Amino acid sequence: MGTTTPPRTLAEALRARGDDSLAGLLRARPDLLNPVPNDITQLATRAGTRASVVRALEHLDRFALQTAEALAVAPDPAPYETLLSLLTGDGLDDGEQHDDAGAAITAALPGALATLREQALVWGEDDRLRLVRTARELLAPSPQHPSPTGLGPTVAEATAGMSPGRLQEILTATGLPATHDPVSAVASLSALFTDRTRMAELLDSAPVEALSVLDRLVWGPPYGEVTPNPTPPVKWLRDRGLLLPVSTRTVVLPREAALHLRAGRAHRVPEPVPPALAAVAERDPQAVDRAAAGQAFTALATVEELLKLWNGGGPTILRAGGLSVRELKRTATALDVPEPIAAFWVELAYGAGLLASDGETDERYAPTPASDEWLDLPAADRWTHLATAWLAATRTPGLVGGQDAKGRALSALGPELDRSAAPDVRRRVLALFAGLPPGTAPDPETLLRRLRWERPLRGGPAPAAPAAPSPGGTTSGGGAEGTDLRSRLALWTLNEAELLGITGRGALSSQARALLEEGEETAAAFLAPLLPEPLDHVLLQADLTAVAPGPLERPLAETLSVLADVESKGGATVYRFTPGSVRRALDAGRAATDLHAFLAAHSRTPVPQPLSYLIDDVARRHGHLRIGAASAYVRCDDEAVLNEILADRRSTGLRLRRLAPTVLASQSDPGPLLEALRDMGCAPAAESADGDVLITRAGARRTPPRTPPAPVPEGPPVPDDTLLGAAVRAIRAGDTAATVARKETPDSPSSPGPSGALPRTTPAETLATVQAAAMTGATVWIGYVNADGAASQRVIAPVRVEGGFVTAYDHTADEIRTYPLHRITGVAELAEEA
Repeated sequence: MGTTTPPRTLAEALRARGDDSLAGLLRARPDLLNPVPNDITQLATRAGTRASVVRALEHLDRFALQTAEALAVAPDPAPYETLLSLLTGDGLDDGEQHDDAGAAITAALPGALATLREQALVWGEDDRLRLVRTARELLAPSPQHPSPTGLGPTVAEATAGMSPGRLQEILTATGLPATHDPVSAVASLSALFTDRTRMAELLDSAPVEALSVLDRLVWGPPYGEVTPNPTPPVKWLRDRGLLLPVSTRTVVLPREAALHLRAGRAHRVPEPVPPALAAVAERDPQAVDRAAAGQAFTALATVEELLKLWNGGGPTILRAGGLSVRELKRTATALDVPEPIAAFWVELAYGAGLLASDGETDERYAPTPASDEWLDLPAADRWTHLATAWLAATRTPGLVGGQDAKGRALSALGPELDRSAAPDVRRRVLALFAGLPPGTAPDPETLLRRLRWERPLRGGPAPAAPAAPSPGGTTSGGGAEGTDLRSRLALWTLNEAELLGITGRGALSSQARALLEEGEETAAAFLAPLLPEPLDHVLLQADLTAVAPGPLERPLAETLSVLADVESKGGATVYRFTPGSVRRALDAGRAATDLHAFLAAHSRTPVPQPLSYLIDDVARRHGHLRIGAASAYVRCDDEAVLNEILADRRSTGLRLRRLAPTVLASQSDPGPLLEALRDMGCAPAAESADGDVLITRAGARRTPPRTPPAPVPEGPPVPDDTLLGAAVRAIRAGDTAATVARKETPDSPSSPGPSGALPRTTPAETLATVQAAAMTGATVWIGYVNADGAASQRVIAPVRVEGGFVTAYDHTADEIRTYPLHRITGVAELAEEA
């Protein structure tokens, strides 16, 4: 083996990596895998494309990005010492850069550089560090795209195209020896600006006003406008090359001069260490768990109430999709919450697959069949289902009420609410919570600063929307902290986590920590003991009310919700019995005796006499009138009742006429006729064509089976180890085929041809070569076209050739495969390594 030579290209650097390192690159940048590159050269080319580099830069933390920005303004290639100097400075800035900051940078730089190397943004040894060209173009300064560091172009770049006479004038003004060679003139000026002693002497002779001009440009932007007749301070700077012309009205501070004024630092404030999270309060972990469990119970009750509200068919869907403002307001009133919070509950139920469109002509939202299965689960399992759906959802209810890029209003359940960054932000926020001691509530401001340090390039302007609602209905956020999407997503996450019971009193609960670290079963086990046990009884009172001192068992709650109306909610729910509610229970097929038995069985107090009288009175009159389809008819065995209806002026609009002593006919449909007679104080019942009473049960509308909305992916999914291993083997095999020398034959040229070109041989030569390889155990390179017509190259070791097929070990797939000979375009033997 010869001496290892430094890599000259990114492809050579990648080729020198081990399999684990290549797998790490593909894991960090999964977009490089679609499709799997044929070889290392193609992998390097794809890693240098603009879209891929931008995506990789967006996933860097603040200091890794600052390291890349420093390399972008450093010479190419740059030694490690130069990079370190650009981040720490030269220590001659009057103590601005403290020793502890320099030590932190020195300690953090190897890790940042390792991250950049792993993601193939930087390659080369420490003495020749190179930033990939595309990243340098994105981060280096230009008039159209200022550098994030605030530095301008170099002297050589700024003076390109400047006349030799003008260069001589600058040299003379600065006291440098004259030269007629423009290259030497630029080199002399650059050497002056990088020499601290001579540069200090030059600036000591500058007017005070000139130094003020430099102070305004030194940290960027480095460009300024000048008039045709500049002021004396500007003219002094321009004559000495401290301001170089970009156009007739624009000048720039060259990079070398700016670095001198910055004491050698590329950044004003390097940030090698992530900002620490400050705690707002230290709370008792058990109190946090109890508070979160209480809110989790409220969340379950709210979602159940929403499903019940839309049980018989919810609001209609707008033509553009989503809920109208009126329907959202109506839902918020029914749930007794502000509209932004109602939007959150609606979106949560939709994202969990509990609500969907029914797909009918008159399209409405309604519960799905999955909602019935969800309601049958234990309370803790129902909560973990909601929490898991929330974590993965890209739906962003915080945007409801805002506008999109075209100025259109964003509605709840509308099609424009997906934000692919939402799941990542939620998990990052909760991961920061989980990193704190139990019971610690972090300061939101420091949390936002930490998130911006971790992903400084992510996010950006977002559609205007109202500030995030808190559990109490107040707003939080705003100002500079809420200007980018990821910051606003983080603020919404804090509020939504509190609403859902992920956090309690501002701190992460134990059940949420278990959900993040161990899964749904463990989280449900943590939560279950903290939730109240369902009760099987109520307390009946003489004022026709029933008090439920806690959550009720589902069958009891469902029956009671039909028999009585909810009057108030809270720690205890109060139900009120009315004639209308009792009639509703009778319409659902319950007899008066059933209702008496139900109340007696589930009340811890005796059934009050007024309630018994109410049930008997409504039952006595219920069904006395019968309504069917004529268009509609009314029949009753008591002629006096029909006479009373005909005499009532409120029945005029029904256009009733008597067909028989006990039958009235109407031109109205049965439904409106039924409601009109109920409004008149009657208790009619609908009947079928056979004369039987129709039983109407509340809430029977369900959508067809629906799957929850799939989250909008933020990027390619992270590949698993199996896919990574197969991809690395395929790339290695393809690279072997593309780079290894092939044996020369009398009929073939000595050079292997262009890299990646498929071999071409006649069918007879192909057969002879693979047969010989099978006999000798040699490895050959083939070109292969599959059944879809896609061409590829493979490195195989033939084992058997018969019946028009070759069976071989495929190094690309790392398995035995069989190939039809007629699909092999050509074959070439691989030369043995020296």
